[in-house]
Amino acid sequence: MEGEQNMTTLTLRDTRRPFAEFDGLFRSFGTDVARPGFRPAAEVSRDGDDAVVRVELPGLDLERDITVEVDRGTLVIRGERRDERSDERDGRVLREVRYGAFRRTFRLPAHVSGDDLTASYDAGVLTVRVAGAYSGSTAQRVPVTVGAPAPAIESDAASE
Repeated sequence: MEGEQNMTTLTLRDTRRPFAEFDGLFRSFGTDVARPGFRPAAEVSRDGDDAVVRVELPGLDLERDITVEVDRGTLVIRGERRDERSDERDGRVLREVRYGAFRRTFRLPAHVSGDDLTASYDAGVLTVRVAGAYSGSTAQRVPVTVGAPAPAIESDAASE
């Protein structure tokens, strides 16, 4: 086509966030630059009637960095990672600092209190056992009728 025009892509930069493009580049590689802190991996499993919560917290100091508490029916695990490393080569110092706070919460059944929990920390894994979390939680089958609406359930007050 005669007089063909070349089209170019125009990038608009947000002057209020001068590092937005830089942050976006790191996010595309999976590095979390925009959000300080971290979210440790956690799993909840069942062991009989107990629930077992495991949270991966490698390199943290139990006394200084980790808090486990029960607050209004919720298990709250919080802490802070402070990791500073330096390496000196050829008269140059490379210093890397990683830090951030985290907070993980897990809803507890109404019948569980703080006395039902035990916690231990070994090899970078925090394990919290919630005794009796699944006790009395067996499923109850509900009968289903075909064709007609379900009959009304009479309460004790209505029968008197």
